[in-house]
Amino acid sequence: MPELPEVETVRKGLEKHLNNFYIERIEVLKERSIASIGGSVNFINNIKNSYIGSWERRGKYLIGSLHTNEKKSKGFLVVHLRMTGQFKLIEKQILPCNHTRVRFLEKEGKELRFIDIRNFGQMWYVPSSKSIPEIVSGIKRLGPEPFSDDFNSRYLKEYLKKKTRSIKSALLDQETVAGVGNIYADETLFDAGINPKTKCRNLKSSELKRICNSLVKILKISIGEGGTTFSDFRDLEGINGNYGGQALVYRRSGKSCKKCGEKILREKIAGRSTHWCPNCQK
Repeated sequence: MPELPEVETVRKGLEKHLNNFYIERIEVLKERSIASIGGSVNFINNIKNSYIGSWERRGKYLIGSLHTNEKKSKGFLVVHLRMTGQFKLIEKQILPCNHTRVRFLEKEGKELRFIDIRNFGQMWYVPSSKSIPEIVSGIKRLGPEPFSDDFNSRYLKEYLKKKTRSIKSALLDQETVAGVGNIYADETLFDAGINPKTKCRNLKSSELKRICNSLVKILKISIGEGGTTFSDFRDLEGINGNYGGQALVYRRSGKSCKKCGEKILREKIAGRSTHWCPNCQK
């Protein structure tokens, strides 16, 4: 599943290539891709004949602003890529592949195509009269953004002080911190030198500070590399992310740790494959 760096990479691509993209027509090829009230009919009727303005990201959600030619707000297009969703900008007329779910078409033939192999991705139309969390309930439950002032060791200490679950499980929970998934949880805990099985309430203030610093550091590095591609992720231009080649533990089970030479272990924690070094993360 695309995590914060991959979604941020897509956001940057959308912002760069879709400045004032005019949506003349929409084709919804898979009804389940539309999650907002009224289904595809309401979605199409409210979004067509709109310009796409700026794009924001909240956790793993993409939020595109919609406006008229007079710059009057028409609401928002909200997207969650889920496991395999990706946008592709089509400059020439090409028949859609079998995994194409939604097509946003401009008058001149340019097209923004949403492709989703597993078909778990979702889209919402949010009218300007509503707040985004009113329509997209998942956004209500998101914790602070990793790059925000609200995310720090004091916050983590207060939030985790009574929790008996593992720190790996906590980092995967979007209510703890928004946008983190399996890849960056593993890489963060390795960088911080924390065993992923450590119970949250047993973590010291110094360890929580290391986790915060490592998470921000790892995410910034990955965003600079265009995210991670281990399977399906591509950016708007179809380019793979490059961070995967720098991963120190993720998907390196059985290989030598790049710091100490110990073999990287792999174990299911909180239902997810977890990779760590038993020497560097005691």
